[in-house]
Amino acid sequence: MYTLPHMARAQWMSLLAQAPLTELADAMRGLEQPADATWLRPPQTGLYMLRGRIGGSGAPFNLGEVSVTRCSLQLGDRIGHAWVRGSDRRHAELAALADALLQDPARHEQISSQVLAPLQQSLQARREDQSRKAAASKVEFFTVVRGE
Repeated sequence: MYTLPHMARAQWMSLLAQAPLTELADAMRGLEQPADATWLRPPQTGLYMLRGRIGGSGAPFNLGEVSVTRCSLQLGDRIGHAWVRGSDRRHAELAALADALLQDPARHEQISSQVLAPLQQSLQARREDQSRKAAASKVEFFTVVRGE
């Protein structure tokens, strides 16, 4: 599913952050927070400045602010982090727990198939649905050239 170890973590963290809370909670059902887990940074909500560029190549400018919730959880010698858009503390907690569990080689395959695979399928289905809706509203414009 993933190719490079450092890219794999970035990809699964992105997937965990994009997943709706209900789907993430369903996928994580049965994976409760272990007793030896320690919150290094409990969930905190704050603002993050979004920057943009016109055309992708222009000078950067401040586009606006978005609320994010972040947290860090230590589980044994592994540290799970989460940054999620919005102010849902539970979403951040579950994402940080999943990140810490996915770093454990002994549990990685189980967590990957139980949590990441269903979330990836759901994300792909949502993207295809959005693409179909956008394609249905596409308008083709034709130009008629008059005599030369």
